[in-house]
Amino acid sequence: MTNRRPTIDRRDFLSIASASVGALSLGASPAAASAGRPVRAARIVGGAYALVLGSAQDGGMPQAGCYSAACEKARDADRPRLVASLGVVTRPGGAGVSPNFYLVDASPDLPRQMDLLADREPAFRARGGERRPFDGVFLTHAHMGHYLGLAHLGREALATARTPVHCTQRMADFLAANAPWSLLVDEGRLDLQPLEPGRVRRVDDSLSARCILVPHREEFSDTVAWIFEGPRGSLLYLPDIDRWSRWDRDIAQVVAEVDTAMLDGTFYSADEVPGRSIEDIPHPLITDSIERLRVPARHTRVIFTHLNNSNPALDSASPEAAAVRQAGFEIAREGTELEL
Repeated sequence: MTNRRPTIDRRDFLSIASASVGALSLGASPAAASAGRPVRAARIVGGAYALVLGSAQDGGMPQAGCYSAACEKARDADRPRLVASLGVVTRPGGAGVSPNFYLVDASPDLPRQMDLLADREPAFRARGGERRPFDGVFLTHAHMGHYLGLAHLGREALATARTPVHCTQRMADFLAANAPWSLLVDEGRLDLQPLEPGRVRRVDDSLSARCILVPHREEFSDTVAWIFEGPRGSLLYLPDIDRWSRWDRDIAQVVAEVDTAMLDGTFYSADEVPGRSIEDIPHPLITDSIERLRVPARHTRVIFTHLNNSNPALDSASPEAAAVRQAGFEIAREGTELEL
């Protein structure tokens, strides 16, 4: 791990940022927030950063067949919730050199997420035209929201050039053995590069990555979280896990070792999904995660992602979202930049 920079307590930060309307979701600087000016934070230039490309559970928001008030509101939203994903941008050559672009989980919303990245990084548009948008793809597991977007890289759509895919051996074996993913492998579009969990891979001069196994339904592959290290910070991306209690690691300790942690926030409470047992779709509740992390992770920025369409915290004006903020945590929002 890189040496951590001194930081203020999350609660102190939030008390400053709350002076600006929507400061956290817009990325407002503390100085602007304290002055009451709701401005967007300056773009991160140089080095590396992660861009939140999606924050919803695999089924998206709104979800198919959902006509609740929340889903209907989402259909009319100016800023849609997309399926959980990250873009990572690095500039190992410094200013003036074309950046590298990486994708963390390939969601069904990939076309819109690529547009979001292109809006933030004009150089990405040229990469699309060259049919090599990404310098690498990192996959967590084989559930629909996390790898179906790979289909957009095939001959029926973008027909990309060879792209490294970083994943576990079991995930690589699944892609190589099952259509239509196997065709992308056979045609040389996906260059599978399995990585043993716990091993560090130097991706470029500004980025290294390692994955760690987490317990989650393993119908087709195992499941991992990714830890990314950049020149100025580290990021844990853990969008899916069954329960913290089922893991052989202490989540508070894992979170305390990074600068930013994006964690499974699928459900806020256990009674959100009528007609289905929460045991069939086990995830840690946001309320449970807050209790586990409230003190041990106080110097780490913790952001909940992968929220189900039933999760009331998706609505930033809800009491549940307010409770998350009051506790010193955040809800992921598309377009947020995270320093690496």
